[in-house]
Amino acid sequence: MQTLPLSGGLGAELRGVFIHSHMPQGEVDFIYQMLLKHRVVFFRNQHQITDQSQRDFARNFGEIVSHPTVAAQEEPTILELHSHRGGRANSWHTDVTFDLRPPKLSILRAVTLPDLGGDTVWANTVAAYDRLPSNLKALAEKLWAVHGNDFDYAASRVELLHDETSKKYRRQYAAQVIKTEHPVVRVHPDTGERSLLLGHYTQRFVNCNTFESDRLYEIFQAHITRLENTIRWRWAPGDVAMWDNRSTQHYAINDYGDRTRVMRRVTIVGDVPVSIDGSPSRVHEQ
Repeated sequence: MQTLPLSGGLGAELRGVFIHSHMPQGEVDFIYQMLLKHRVVFFRNQHQITDQSQRDFARNFGEIVSHPTVAAQEEPTILELHSHRGGRANSWHTDVTFDLRPPKLSILRAVTLPDLGGDTVWANTVAAYDRLPSNLKALAEKLWAVHGNDFDYAASRVELLHDETSKKYRRQYAAQVIKTEHPVVRVHPDTGERSLLLGHYTQRFVNCNTFESDRLYEIFQAHITRLENTIRWRWAPGDVAMWDNRSTQHYAINDYGDRTRVMRRVTIVGDVPVSIDGSPSRVHEQ
């Protein structure tokens, strides 16, 4: 197996790996260590993968969890992201942060790709925290934020206001309102690293009004999404991406018009985030 780093910020391609249902433990351990180091890892030419082998591979890293609010089309352990059914995640986010236990990691495979566009970008939330000025670090470490599935900072986009498919998708997504309070700075349970826990499910900061919350969000989110802090992946048939949801955000670029893009994702259950003083996330009282 060979590791090819893709940028100075995050991302690596793992070569010589053949993903299947019965992976040797040594390979599993190596993949996970590379994931912790590089935040997101990519596998090319995995044309052999089926829904079942994707699930089997994912179970090496923990318990599979279904999406808490979006019904799976066929199999609850696999979420299909279809461009014609509202599945265009073109805003910066960490997966499912409105839940008390956001996912540990996700494994995404390309099923149908447009002939152009449709790249995905990841950002390193550990590096974003590390590069904050000391005064902003001190502020972030004291802040908590409310995350909810009935709100996101992308909701004002024109296409969401007028596209019926998008509106239907959002109605399903928010049919059961879930809100959680997370520390803005969380501690990684495996590495001890600190990272910024934000993204488009962030509704507001605790004890801050709307104006203050908007300004704070803009400041910290801008540090996360600096280009030096990102990696952009151009998908090809047979590609698989695996990312640490505890140390990244991602953005699926919506630049392919009415072309079809279908991806399938398996997600592993995560821990309750904790702040730098060990305080756990909590359910937001409505």
